[in-house]
Amino acid sequence: MVRRLLLVVAVAVLVASACAGESDSDVVAVEPAVVGPFRGETGATGTHLPILDDSVTALPFVLDQVRSSPVEAVPSALRGDRDHPSFPAPLVALDSLTSGGRPPDGIPAIDSPRFQHAASVGWLGAVEPVVVVEVNDETRAYPLQILTWHEIVNDTIGGVPVAITYCPLCNSALAYDRRLGDRVLDFGTSGELFNSSLVMYDRQTESLWTHFDSTAVIGHLAGEQLETFSVQTTSWEQYREAHPESVVLSRVTGFDMPYGRNPYMGYDNPGGVAAFFDGETDPQLPVKERVIVVRHDDAPAVVLPLSVAFDAGAFVFEAHGRELVAFVDPGVSSPLDGEGVDLGYDQGAAAVFVNELDGRRLDVVRTTAGFTDRLSGVTFDIFGEANDGSGRRLDVVEHLDTFWFAIAAFEPDAQIVDG
Repeated sequence: MVRRLLLVVAVAVLVASACAGESDSDVVAVEPAVVGPFRGETGATGTHLPILDDSVTALPFVLDQVRSSPVEAVPSALRGDRDHPSFPAPLVALDSLTSGGRPPDGIPAIDSPRFQHAASVGWLGAVEPVVVVEVNDETRAYPLQILTWHEIVNDTIGGVPVAITYCPLCNSALAYDRRLGDRVLDFGTSGELFNSSLVMYDRQTESLWTHFDSTAVIGHLAGEQLETFSVQTTSWEQYREAHPESVVLSRVTGFDMPYGRNPYMGYDNPGGVAAFFDGETDPQLPVKERVIVVRHDDAPAVVLPLSVAFDAGAFVFEAHGRELVAFVDPGVSSPLDGEGVDLGYDQGAAAVFVNELDGRRLDVVRTTAGFTDRLSGVTFDIFGEANDGSGRRLDVVEHLDTFWFAIAAFEPDAQIVDG
């Protein structure tokens, strides 16, 4: 398996090119880019949804971006002395970072994202997973068939500079606010791993950051932590049905990658090993059991095995003094299982909400129509939106989808919900 992973990232580095962030004024207004016909294009295999609206152009376009801050003249933890006397104390042992087999930016981040209207996309499979992020009432989708090959997208959503990140080795997607005081950071891949998880670096100071907890651990910014946004992974069909007027990250990235193929075929195996992880694994759950994680400040994380919630459909549990409900809807392919990202086993789409609406406790069951509250008869979709036209929406609780070994390594005091 390790040999296969090294081969995959070697393919990525062959097509990598410099993607430096811009650094002048605060906002860049850019013109739409015509980059060739993408209408009706298909992905690797599987059932693809048709274009909904012929009046919407299918050509990828660019959106306004907040400019990143200039590069700073400070010592680098990426390429220089990681024990530099000017650095704050590191948060992890310097020798705990391991090579993933590639140099910095060997897996290239996307710095100039282009988008398509959801209604004009014909190249995504119905069950393909997409990462959904909402900031300031603006929602976008980032297909995992793209994120798997790039791991980081530096973007701006709702006027806020964000980094959308995905670590295939620990199966986790997170979104960060790239603002840190007066700085606007942008990120690249360092080529290193910590607990088999992506280690990023910011291009302004070349400090090293752990993807899993959005914290700078070595370098000029060590000890700093970024704010995160709620992230949800759903199927393309679920997303487009709920957000037909939104936009989706395009496959026009500036790189020639085999989007749609899964470079980690067979990796999503609960009984398998975690590549590049050499720590002690917690035997309470299988190493790569998929779990739903709710974190809150410094309190122990609460871990709900996805299999428990999947069988229940709607699963009520306690976390950090609140009663929550996890929705799990089938029909989402694992991107790390089959040859194509739409050919994996059904991992389901997960979401977590406060288990109340209008001050009243809910009693939700999964039905063919969605998630129905038996007390009121109101049905909600996987995004917590009521289908009665009222505009009501359940309060979203930020959660993390990941493998058990990863949360156990980062948070050894995590509490597992008894199913």
